[in-house]
Amino acid sequence: MKIFCIGHITFDITFPVDSFPLENKKTRYFEKTECAGGPASIAAFLLGKWQLKPYIVGLVGTDNYGEKIKEEFILNGVNTKYLSLDKNAETSHAFILANRSNGSRTIYSYVPKNNHLMPLVLKEKPDIILMDGHEYAASRKLLDEYPEAISILDAGRSKKEVVNLAKRVNYVVCSKEFAEEVSGHKINFQDNSTLINIYQSLKEKFQGNLIITLEENGCLYSIDGKIKIMPTIKVKTIDSTGAGDIFHGAFTYGIAQGFDLEKILKIASIAAALSVTKVGGYKSIPTLEEVESVYHEVC
Repeated sequence: MKIFCIGHITFDITFPVDSFPLENKKTRYFEKTECAGGPASIAAFLLGKWQLKPYIVGLVGTDNYGEKIKEEFILNGVNTKYLSLDKNAETSHAFILANRSNGSRTIYSYVPKNNHLMPLVLKEKPDIILMDGHEYAASRKLLDEYPEAISILDAGRSKKEVVNLAKRVNYVVCSKEFAEEVSGHKINFQDNSTLINIYQSLKEKFQGNLIITLEENGCLYSIDGKIKIMPTIKVKTIDSTGAGDIFHGAFTYGIAQGFDLEKILKIASIAAALSVTKVGGYKSIPTLEEVESVYHEVC
């Protein structure tokens, strides 16, 4: 099973804090977590840790951040054959304040404007393509060349290019923000009709399987013609960075294993929930054994 994860790659530096800092004051921190990040990257890390040996497709510079990222991929079972190290590029990076008191996180990202992956030629035939929409041209080329591959889109942003990809893939796994912006509707968890309206609105636009992630409220999906919510487990949130990306990685794992949709969503929801109890993006990925243990407890 050959899985290709294509998209944005960054280097994250996370500072755990107990309150948000005041403007125009010096703040000193004594803890930090450094690791590679980005939606497709974190999903690839999960698949590597869970022994599926995915390929990462993306762009970094030949700077210190880029070299560290490549090393982390290799150490975690991710194939870097299609990781582009560009001497003319600068690796994206982000500074994250993770508020342990309420689980919120504030992200300051530096993304060089000219960082774009050139469409590439694969020497392997992908069985699954997971894309996060950031590398639009390269993602579109893969969809054109490998229409038989199972395609999954992590739709986090409502940019035109991401919406166009969503019209072509087998699985659209989108954020609540994406769903609200594209549908033009707002979700009110006290009114189930808003959930039904937003789901039906998106299904009119996208022909593939649709899942809407709802953070601590689980995810919205359809099976046997019925729109349902898959609840998540209750945990104490420390840092939510990467939780959605971990959901997508675990979702892709379930697709690769041939699980039914509801089992896939349960596993993905558990993995994402467990991740928010730790600080850091891919470093918060739970082991497969941890996820399976909780799965057998709740199912």
